[in-house]
Amino acid sequence: MSVVDGNVLAGDLADVLGDDPTAARLRCAGCGSSGPLGEARVHRSPMGSVARCRACGRVLVTVVLVGDRRRVGMPGVRAAEV
Repeated sequence: MSVVDGNVLAGDLADVLGDDPTAARLRCAGCGSSGPLGEARVHRSPMGSVARCRACGRVLVTVVLVGDRRRVGMPGVRAAEV
């Protein structure tokens, strides 16, 4: 096994989220339901967005705006697939 930096994940992550991230199917870590990101309930504010599971309301994805950058978290996603 070799240890390298995170740049090697760029291709894998692009393959997972695909050209249309809203079509990526996310499985909720809370209730186990699965659906496309585009069907999640999203709460927006000037600071960013929070996508919640339609079934149980758990936070799936967070996008926080920091200057000209975005910080993305997926705290409630058990798995993602295209």
